[in-house]
Amino acid sequence: MKKLKFPLWLALFLMVMGCKETKKEHLPSTASTTEKAAEEEWIVLFDGSSTDGWRAYNGEGLPPGWTIEDSTLTFNTALGLEQEYTGGTDIIYGDREFGNFELYVEWKLPKGGNSGIFYHLKEGYNGPPEVAPEYQLIDDENYADMHDLTEYNLSLGYTEKPEELKPLQQTASDYAMHPADASKKILHPVGEWNSSKIVFTPEQVEHWLNGQKVLSFKPWTDEWYEKKNSDKWKNSPDYGKYKTGYIGFQDHSSPIWFRNIKIKEL
Repeated sequence: MKKLKFPLWLALFLMVMGCKETKKEHLPSTASTTEKAAEEEWIVLFDGSSTDGWRAYNGEGLPPGWTIEDSTLTFNTALGLEQEYTGGTDIIYGDREFGNFELYVEWKLPKGGNSGIFYHLKEGYNGPPEVAPEYQLIDDENYADMHDLTEYNLSLGYTEKPEELKPLQQTASDYAMHPADASKKILHPVGEWNSSKIVFTPEQVEHWLNGQKVLSFKPWTDEWYEKKNSDKWKNSPDYGKYKTGYIGFQDHSSPIWFRNIKIKEL
């Protein structure tokens, strides 16, 4: 049988293409590189195993009751309320302050529970609500049935059905400033995990609940100051004025569980 000659140019072409394919196989995909870079932007504030960075507002260590249980940052009322302790029990991540940010946290409450997430928090005040905006966390369904709100709401000028929990006081609202859109809210029942996200920039603030944006507003506008000066914060001159500050969690004398707490600067 006559041997067929293999063209030299074809052999060289196949060798070059083979090298290119080999190199291509070892290059990371653009998608995986982008995802890794995005993940590295997050600063983990609580990893489920350590309370490093967390301490009392206006204090040095964690107040009694704040502990780790089942990889969650928890306020245990049995530990926190039955001990002799004169300081406040709200806590902050005190290692650094944040200005423009995206904060993500998962949380759950018991029946009748109440808590909140503070940002741009400065120390030296009687308590966080005096100075810091608050993403409200509360049992919308049962809180008013278990706590008498009448006197408190009347003091704020709510004369119609003062016994009810008002929209400005409900979960995901910018407490006493901007109500969350109830038509967009997906709030899981007490005892189940919820996720919250706060996005803050001077152009827009967003509150998210379980993957849905339920509130947005622009801070420090004429409208913002009008709201601030006409309701609960009219006698709190420093409320909401700071451009940077600590992240904080509120203890409202009820159990609360937090996990997967992370933040990235914008």
